[in-house]
Amino acid sequence: MGFFTSQFIEIIQWLDDTPDTLVYRFPVENQEIKMGAQLTVRENQAALFVNEGRLADLFQPGRYVLETQNLPILTDLLGWKYGFHSPFRAEVYFFNTRLYPDLKWGTPNPVMMRDTDLGAIRIRAFGTYAMRISDPKVFFREIVGTRGLTSTEDVAGQLRSIIVSRLSDAVAESKIPALELSSRYNELSASIGSALAPDFAGFGLALPKFVIENVSLPEEVEAAIDQRSRLGVLGDRLGQYVQLQTAEAIPTAAANPGGLAGAGAGLGAGVAIGSAFGQSLGASAGAGSMPPPPPLPGAAGPGAPPLPGVAWSLAVGGRTYGPYSEDQIRRMIQAGEVDPLALAWHPQAPGWAPLNSYSQFGAMPPPPPKPLG
Repeated sequence: MGFFTSQFIEIIQWLDDTPDTLVYRFPVENQEIKMGAQLTVRENQAALFVNEGRLADLFQPGRYVLETQNLPILTDLLGWKYGFHSPFRAEVYFFNTRLYPDLKWGTPNPVMMRDTDLGAIRIRAFGTYAMRISDPKVFFREIVGTRGLTSTEDVAGQLRSIIVSRLSDAVAESKIPALELSSRYNELSASIGSALAPDFAGFGLALPKFVIENVSLPEEVEAAIDQRSRLGVLGDRLGQYVQLQTAEAIPTAAANPGGLAGAGAGLGAGVAIGSAFGQSLGASAGAGSMPPPPPLPGAAGPGAPPLPGVAWSLAVGGRTYGPYSEDQIRRMIQAGEVDPLALAWHPQAPGWAPLNSYSQFGAMPPPPPKPLG
């Protein structure tokens, strides 16, 4: 009789000592629960009896003596019409209903969206959320019974795809420009949290908190935004854009072992690119752009005949050199010390221009070849 008595379960409880277990199946295999056994359900727990895969009675926190009176569904399933006092078989599942905060979510791959300013772009985002089991029966039916997921990591893996899908829809529907997303995190988090709540409820889960911590753009898009910001500081005038291109060529010129000649070539290429792009900016600037200043009387611009006694200045590596006479500049070009594409200016010129655009320097022989050996 002692052997048979030991097969009866008299105390059913779950002492949870894990940080992430959502569901615990009480071990009753090959054993029977004694009628009159004690069931203890602690705070932040719920206990569910299951008979042959069918959901039966659910117990909230408290201490219970198992009798037919407090097992109405199980009694009906087992056909106990007139009460029953012998041991019975049933599966018992404990659910941890406490709040699980600071669960992580993120986009494993960039999410495509269309922005009013930047067009079609890819974004990445990550943040945190909190959840808890709100309906153990629904959670068992949708998650545990069909998929066998019992830990927060198991369930979070199923939820991430839903979060990413809702994120993409919410960002598109909000029509918030990508450049303003960082200042609208709270508004966007509330919108996505409201959209996700029905999806979580369909799994028997509550979503009390959803937070967006960061939304980032691809590096090339961020670089283009930085470029636009710098242009906004300088303005849209062609001369200012050329100055920007010249300034960006300074590090290359400083590191060039060819001295002024190498620097002049780099600056000349930068000016050529900057001028081409700057012209497109100037064409679209509209009425708000300032027209270029008119040439001074008697100015010797590009292509004009040389003027006697003019002092020339050169812009190389972000610094101004000079003044030089025309003969000095010719000798420096012939010696390879100054590149014909280097910017030059004299007091009667309307602005900076490459040396070879002036008639007096436009047909210079190339520098002599370097000696062999």
